[in-house]
Amino acid sequence: MSMAAMDTFAAEKDEYHLFNPTPRNLMREMSTDRPDKTESAYTVDAGHFQFEMDVLSYSYDRDNGLPGDTRIESLSIAPVNLKVGLCNRADFQVVVETYTSVRTHVRDARQVERQRGFGDVTMRLKANMWGNDAGRTALALMPFVKLPTNQDDLGNNSVEGGLIAPLAVDLGGGWGMGLMTEVDWVRGDRGGHNPEFINTITFGHNIVGNLDGYIEFFSAVSTERDSDWVGTFDTGLTYGLTEDIQLDAGINIGVTRSADDWNPFLGLSWRF
Repeated sequence: MSMAAMDTFAAEKDEYHLFNPTPRNLMREMSTDRPDKTESAYTVDAGHFQFEMDVLSYSYDRDNGLPGDTRIESLSIAPVNLKVGLCNRADFQVVVETYTSVRTHVRDARQVERQRGFGDVTMRLKANMWGNDAGRTALALMPFVKLPTNQDDLGNNSVEGGLIAPLAVDLGGGWGMGLMTEVDWVRGDRGGHNPEFINTITFGHNIVGNLDGYIEFFSAVSTERDSDWVGTFDTGLTYGLTEDIQLDAGINIGVTRSADDWNPFLGLSWRF
């Protein structure tokens, strides 16, 4: 598609909004912010909704450098990202941590601590800068704010926020690449807020039929004094049941001591 045709097509879709939904024949291919940690650069079409959730997510961390041989296990049930397309170039998202259970076992002290309940709520706005409907690259900006709604000390009880910038690249030959840079303003262990920098890179490719796979590297670095680098290697599969329903499964593997040792999960995304 030529640049002129791309501009004309995008202009035709600009007339649609939350209360005047994009017609089915003009909707773009479904794109999700999961299962990898690299956010998508594409938005939900105007006037349509999309749910993306972990049906079940489990994480285990033992080699974490904490005193007393501490082992931490957590189980998240149905945390969900609720999206709605506001216009052709923007959507609004509410991320809800519905239920989390954390078990902390300090072996030397023979002590077990349990925390259970509702988590935090994060609100995000995704604005596509270019490439939403055509082109080999796409870029979006995503400001967000986290509200401390958690129970049983499952969060740090502070308002936090940041800005995410995901870039999608069509490499040809069925390969896609995603890059993401994120700057968060998070509360530190010693009080006050500090910048945290997150960067990811992911590669995806079709395996057979509607089954796709991906590999990813994730990195998080805080400016707080004595903070540790968090790095993970992530891999998983997605399967499109229909144009509007996607299943996924994967595992995130810690490659630094401060990261969770492993985090397997099962997920579901649904657009309507």
